[in-house]
Amino acid sequence: MLLPAKAEVARQLRRYRAWERVMLAAPADREVRATFEDSGYTLCVLMGKRCAREAADAAERYLRSSLGSYLQEQGGRPHGSGAARRAPPWDRRSSARRH
Repeated sequence: MLLPAKAEVARQLRRYRAWERVMLAAPADREVRATFEDSGYTLCVLMGKRCAREAADAAERYLRSSLGSYLQEQGGRPHGSGAARRAPPWDRRSSARRH
């Protein structure tokens, strides 16, 4: 699992919260709403979430926690260690039948 730099998460979370306040102050302004939605989308991509609110919550948890506790909370672990346990390509058996 790749995780973003905490500095970038903090920067995007601040941007999202700032545009959220502006959007709440001027909900009819289409440019403000579009920029707010763009900032939410960026946070979603950064945090791997589908909803901007979930992404903001995940970003806050990530910034408050250590890497190990965040991964444990997410029920995940870094993905890179699985490749070390796989057999080398020349030692793998093909599932295709040979005639």
